[in-house]
Amino acid sequence: MRVPVLTYHAVNVAGNDYDNNDLIAFAEDLAMLQRLRRRVLPLRQVVSVLLGDSDEDLSDAVALTCDDGSDLDFLDLDFPGHGSQRGLYGSLVDFRQRFGQTAQPGLQLTCFVIADPEARARMDQACLFGRDWMGGRWWRQAGESGLIAIENHSFDHNHPCLVSPGPHGLLRGDFHAVGNDAQAEFEIAQAQHWLGEHLAPERPRLFCYPFGHVSEFLRADWLPRRGP
Repeated sequence: MRVPVLTYHAVNVAGNDYDNNDLIAFAEDLAMLQRLRRRVLPLRQVVSVLLGDSDEDLSDAVALTCDDGSDLDFLDLDFPGHGSQRGLYGSLVDFRQRFGQTAQPGLQLTCFVIADPEARARMDQACLFGRDWMGGRWWRQAGESGLIAIENHSFDHNHPCLVSPGPHGLLRGDFHAVGNDAQAEFEIAQAQHWLGEHLAPERPRLFCYPFGHVSEFLRADWLPRRGP
């Protein structure tokens, strides 16, 4: 059974309309899913069925995710050039207030976050506005809300703004480049350990490939061995 996964980047703000602002699109999509009588389920729940650990009926199910862990995933902020923006979490709260607790009992957004604080700080300077929007201070509070789950999006995204080559000869800007055990341990296992320590007692259970780059080494070799 196929389950749509709707994906968002909260910093994708190039205007204040559905087609150029992921924050506005997210809020409108929540209402659309309610009108269509689609059931929003936690991504962990969907994956459990995929792995054969649950036999839950996924008819009409949809999962929601966002990437990178910027402050706009959780906070309302003033975005340069486009004014005040309602964060993704705020739209979840608004949905609950509008439609009630029983409308979507499984309502949850899965946030895949980048673990390394130094890498996040560099990305904030290079790619955003240098306002410390990649600090991650809200992650624990968000996870405790039940409306957001924090999951693993690698240690440093192997982002192009980082010094290249990185550890273990890792060429930056392409997650396909993660091609041996040392590089995979650095990017995925290290992130899992760091997030587990900082979010304890919660631990991430899911991993999302940066850039959507699915390397054959990770998919067919390392993750089957080390993924669990």
